[in-house]
Amino acid sequence: LNKYMTFEAEITLPESLRKYQVYGTVFHMNHGNPFKLKALVDKWPDFNTVVVRPQEQDMTDDLDHYTNTYQVYSKDPQNCQEFLGSPGVINWKQHLQIQSCQSSLNEAIQNLAATKSFKIQRSENILFIRSETLKNLTLPSLLSLHSNQDKFKFSSLDLSHAALVDKFWFFGGNERSQKFIRRCIQNFQSFCLLGPEGTPVSWTLMDHTGETRMGGTLPEYRAQGLVSNVIYMQAQAMVRLGFPVYSHTNRSNVTMQKVSQTLHHVPMPCDWNQWLCLPL
Repeated sequence: LNKYMTFEAEITLPESLRKYQVYGTVFHMNHGNPFKLKALVDKWPDFNTVVVRPQEQDMTDDLDHYTNTYQVYSKDPQNCQEFLGSPGVINWKQHLQIQSCQSSLNEAIQNLAATKSFKIQRSENILFIRSETLKNLTLPSLLSLHSNQDKFKFSSLDLSHAALVDKFWFFGGNERSQKFIRRCIQNFQSFCLLGPEGTPVSWTLMDHTGETRMGGTLPEYRAQGLVSNVIYMQAQAMVRLGFPVYSHTNRSNVTMQKVSQTLHHVPMPCDWNQWLCLPL
């Protein structure tokens, strides 16, 4: 990577990057870097494109697209293809994911698919961001939970809960997704509500980008506003740490869209994009 600048910790990015996936990821990098990530830029200090990615030694499983994930931001998305296709930036021989809040990267990624010989599965989801009103928000369901302490209790997830989270995660359902969830539980804040039997009935996690992800509720406990309470507690904790609070929701997931609206999280004009890239 001698051709390009790399940085791994104690970095300061311009305001245009202090948001969403790039900012959240860099925050973790500057606070112990538990996922051992690094950031690459095309030039320094006046750069156009930044790519946050794992270290090579952590990308040993060519089929593990959960680990082999890249966050990309570009001030010039129409002309970033050369950098993304350069040796040492993205390992196109692996199963991998590219995530970005910029739909405009699609053209460059589609062009690379033709030259690097891989197929793409693209997901376009609604991006929700916390509004400033959240810090003054009091949820009625929070009051009902506090008045029923014997039934529900706030807690955090532990590694034994990874299989449960994975079972209800839209992108999960396999050994590699469980491995990714365990890493998130082990390294980042998580919140859950324990039910009468002392096991999680609703939960949410933070991933290495700082995003609120993998929220879920057991079917028999749904329609009670439980996940709204858990996400609210997670958001409060993330704000105290200095994180931007954001999440993405599938366009067909009306329930989670209503949860976001209840929490005064507002939909953004840009999408949350994920490109799953599979070598041919």
